[in-house]
Amino acid sequence: MKGIVTIFKRFLPPYKKYVVLSFLFNILTALLNVFSLATIMPILQVLFKVNNKVFEFIPWKTKGISMIDIVLNNGNWYMSQLIETYGGSTTLMYLAIALVVMTLFKTGTAYFGAYFTIPVRTGVVKDIRNQINDKILALPIGFFSEERKGDILARVSGDVNEVENSVMSSLDMLFKNPILILIYLITMIVLSWQLTLFVFVVLPVMGYVMGAVGKSLKKSSFEAQNKWGELMSQIEETLSGLRIIKAFNAESKISKRFYAGSDLFRKMSNRIARRQYLAHPMSEFLGTVTIAIVLWFGGSLILSGNGIIDAATFIYYLTIFYSIINPIKEFSRSAYTVQRGLASMERIDKILDAQNEITDTQHPQKLTFKKQIHYNNVWFKYDKDWVLKGIDLTIEKGKTIALVGQSGSGKSTMTDLLSRYYDIQEGGVFIDNINIKDVTLHDLRSKIGYVTQEAILFNDTFFNNIAFGLKQVTLEEVVEAAKVANAHEFIMSTQNGYQTNIGDRGGKLSGGQRQRISIARAILKNPEILILDEATSALDTDSERLVQDALEKLMKNRTTIIIAHRLSTIKNADEIYVLKEGQIIESGAHNSLYALNGYYTKLCNMQGDLN
Repeated sequence: MKGIVTIFKRFLPPYKKYVVLSFLFNILTALLNVFSLATIMPILQVLFKVNNKVFEFIPWKTKGISMIDIVLNNGNWYMSQLIETYGGSTTLMYLAIALVVMTLFKTGTAYFGAYFTIPVRTGVVKDIRNQINDKILALPIGFFSEERKGDILARVSGDVNEVENSVMSSLDMLFKNPILILIYLITMIVLSWQLTLFVFVVLPVMGYVMGAVGKSLKKSSFEAQNKWGELMSQIEETLSGLRIIKAFNAESKISKRFYAGSDLFRKMSNRIARRQYLAHPMSEFLGTVTIAIVLWFGGSLILSGNGIIDAATFIYYLTIFYSIINPIKEFSRSAYTVQRGLASMERIDKILDAQNEITDTQHPQKLTFKKQIHYNNVWFKYDKDWVLKGIDLTIEKGKTIALVGQSGSGKSTMTDLLSRYYDIQEGGVFIDNINIKDVTLHDLRSKIGYVTQEAILFNDTFFNNIAFGLKQVTLEEVVEAAKVANAHEFIMSTQNGYQTNIGDRGGKLSGGQRQRISIARAILKNPEILILDEATSALDTDSERLVQDALEKLMKNRTTIIIAHRLSTIKNADEIYVLKEGQIIESGAHNSLYALNGYYTKLCNMQGDLN
């Protein structure tokens, strides 16, 4: 149970008020249950003449007699008085009324005990989801390059649901059953400590067997959740690569791969479910065996006449013991079920416990950009091999520079380092002689705007996509940005104008329209530094003309870094830097570079003569 206690310590403090109330009502439930069951003793001993002993009232402060014995004696005496005064039938009616009243209070307190666990359960699950979401937003991009998106989605959905269904759904039993067990045990000890000592010898056997099965379940559940993550990753890959799958007639291959994984997950789930369903019959059988042993042992003591316990008390003892069996079974079953949730929690913690090495410095400097950006002897690697090797580059404010080179040469990495999506291993990136590590991430990124090759839009309205990340933006400002980006006309042609939802990833728009919305977003942000990742390379001629016009308006009076794939788009750049295997091997304006007849010339000729 160490794992569940750890979870409670982490997530229950904000809900301690509800936890305390739940415990109080569960204690009342247990006490009322004991008192309601205690009506069996006077009924047997007095009403039905099981015990013909004549009772006399004993003063409450009599020395030499335990308080328990005084309470039992005086209760029996009072019951004798009732029978003599009102008769057996009326006394039975009073007992029945007392039983109904106590049961009413008992069921009421039981309801409130469960009532106050509901906000705890839903609140903890909400907090876990929120923490995962916040962690995803806080972690560096490098973390997700090593993790499968589908597996992360499985943790957010499947694993959190498993925690809710197993751990949180067991809260009521985990809060209530230990209290019931404790109070019932105290009652059993009071009635006969000798018989209870014998019970303590028998009960651990049941607990050991259930615990052994629970441990094996946790291991199997962890493996099953990993397999579920793999299946989610396959679905995510299928959705993103559906066009290629169909183009290569690979539907059957993808289907077979998914079938194999799905079948393996089914077998794992079967094993887990069978072990889980084994909990109830196993606990039922072991409980019955335990009761039978106690019945034999206690009955033997009574038949031998050794005076340890009388018949009526033994029947009450058995009733209490039978009552304790059910919460023990539920407790063991909930502990057994919780193992699945603990396995899922381990997978969730792989995200929550992930370390974010890209953080703000404790004493950040205020960032201003008036002169230049400088890459000073920058070395960087993702894993083992260096991606950038000793990069020295100065970008003057207001200039447009282009980074060209084949795929894998380090172009995108250079812009990622400027935004601190990754931290470099050697050297530094400086803005006006201030290392970007010495300023806050918010301050740094507020000065940088992005227009990428694939426009990243969200399932929201035109207005919210253009105003994304900004506060207190007016409709007039959004409209003006859209007009500059040549997007206003097609936005107004939609049914609800700027309040029209554009669908998942802007799926209701053409490529050119998505790109112009992305440009409008950058225009509205009005960044001092603009990064363009070849924003027109995937567009048709008409769309490219409109987008290029919008980009030229956006680039005016800004420091612009263009990641170039189509070299025809960077002929007018102030400076072109040619990268090869992580190093700058050539630099200069287009005409001078082309005249060198070097690597840049070769790249241009591969795309057609651009001179």
